[in-house]
Amino acid sequence: MYRTHTCGELRASHIDHNVTLCGWVQKVRDKGFVIWLDLRDRYGITQLVFDEDRTSKEIIEQVKTLGREFVIQVEGTVIERASKNPNILTGDIELLVSKITVLNKALVPPFTIEDKTDGGEDIRMKYRYLDIRRNPVKDKLIFRHKVTIAVRNYLSNQGFIEVETPYLIKSTPEGARDFVVPSRMNQGQFYALPQSPQTFKQLLMVGGMDKYFQIVKCFRDEDLRADRQPEFTQIDCEMAFVEQEDILNIFEGLTRHLLKDINGVEVGEFPRMTYDDAMQKYGNDKPDIRFGMEFGELNAVAQHKEFNVFNSAELVVGIAVPGGNSYTRKEIDKLTDWVRRPQVGALGMVYCRCNDDGSYKSSVDKFYNQEDLAQWAEATNAQAGDLICVLSGDMNKVRAQLSALRMELAERLGLRKPNEFAPLWVIDFPLLELDEETGHYHAMHHPFTSPKPGQLKMLDTDPGAVKANAYDLVLNGNEIGGGSIRIHDKETQATMFKHLGFTSEEATEQFGFLMDAFQYGAPPHGGLAFGLDRLVAILGGQETIRDFIAFPKNNSGRDVMIDAPAFIDDEQLKELSLKLNSTK
Repeated sequence: MYRTHTCGELRASHIDHNVTLCGWVQKVRDKGFVIWLDLRDRYGITQLVFDEDRTSKEIIEQVKTLGREFVIQVEGTVIERASKNPNILTGDIELLVSKITVLNKALVPPFTIEDKTDGGEDIRMKYRYLDIRRNPVKDKLIFRHKVTIAVRNYLSNQGFIEVETPYLIKSTPEGARDFVVPSRMNQGQFYALPQSPQTFKQLLMVGGMDKYFQIVKCFRDEDLRADRQPEFTQIDCEMAFVEQEDILNIFEGLTRHLLKDINGVEVGEFPRMTYDDAMQKYGNDKPDIRFGMEFGELNAVAQHKEFNVFNSAELVVGIAVPGGNSYTRKEIDKLTDWVRRPQVGALGMVYCRCNDDGSYKSSVDKFYNQEDLAQWAEATNAQAGDLICVLSGDMNKVRAQLSALRMELAERLGLRKPNEFAPLWVIDFPLLELDEETGHYHAMHHPFTSPKPGQLKMLDTDPGAVKANAYDLVLNGNEIGGGSIRIHDKETQATMFKHLGFTSEEATEQFGFLMDAFQYGAPPHGGLAFGLDRLVAILGGQETIRDFIAFPKNNSGRDVMIDAPAFIDDEQLKELSLKLNSTK
């Protein structure tokens, strides 16, 4: 065998044992009369020792030829370490080496393989296989494995069956662009990679599987950002003979189990918030409730005071920044500049200081007296020492702008603590959203979501008012999961397609297989999908997902390590009846 122990395994109890280790050379320290070498593998580091009194001259000469990241095998005797290192698990011992075998030499790595490296992100992504050797990345991948095992165990214990669904499917409109795959055997036709296994898991319910889950790759050809990848992983789940309450209970239990098992955190019953309340209080449908700063709507107390900026606005809304009265005028001006950035888009910001003596000082004192400003403070729940920040404009835009400001201020104030967890359910979403450019409605979640009981007929009279039997699970200001109770009969599904602008022919062409299946005894069913990458990152105290993925793409959707996507040979294109490359 190559090794008897790992580099993180040896303890004082192994002293005087003869062992064999394998690993990578982390560091060599040559003091002339003695040489120490740190040997590293996935499990830890063991210090090797070579000295003139106990080590042969040949081995010492051999050690001097070793470079960083050489792969070696060593044999020797475990001895007590003279200067113990309490910072590593093997710090009580070292290995007196009697034999070295070089298993593979290594070039000098382009960055240091240490916790704090000198490599920038681009170079580390190009040499990702080296980056994975570093503890910060290695530990995140092990953490992801731990979360995945906990998910599988929980769901299996709840009676769920893991079933694999196809990756080569039919392109269907689900909101984002599909990645398409040309078929050589069916000239001119294409598969699509699944954005989710949505229709297949519904068909599994028709098939009587009752409780299904799958940890599955999904693909969306959309614009990227730090918490998105073109390929991502879902914990995809579906259940038959359930109502919304059943779904919430099961997956609240899963989330609570993960928080306790992975993070050692116990949380009580998850609060529930309607979509309308979330938008009104926080300006978005995935609010971070680890801190306050709820919105206070000021139309009733700020309009009709000869300040035309507010009078002409659809919504005047503010938040109270705790301790914000300590901000200097220069700091407040910087906040105003921040909300004016194109990424936020506000035209400006009005502020009001809440002084310790109970008085108020605003940037619009010309139009508002102390009594008016006291009403602002009451509406925003501002206390003495706080700063009220006020934005105004079109309702949807200004809510999004103030939401961005709220999150930025919370970050600056240290209120978004990664070791605190505040989950909640957001429910009662609109079933449909109006596209202002086209004037057509589209599904807020997907076209298989059922309306709330008793609201189906409203689709003909007031489609924008219909609520979906849908729910999102939010954790620390991030949507980690979402789902719905599905439509399970052909007539209702046909009605839904009609209101989404499908002709009966288009609906049959795209989803005829599902509507046919509904005619053979489809049970009531519903489900939920977690974004595993994001869930793991948040449980790991971060919000960016890249380091929790073994081989991620960059912000342009490229794998810079293998240089993909790439051109393919003209011969391959010819076989697929695709246009030949003009340039490569």
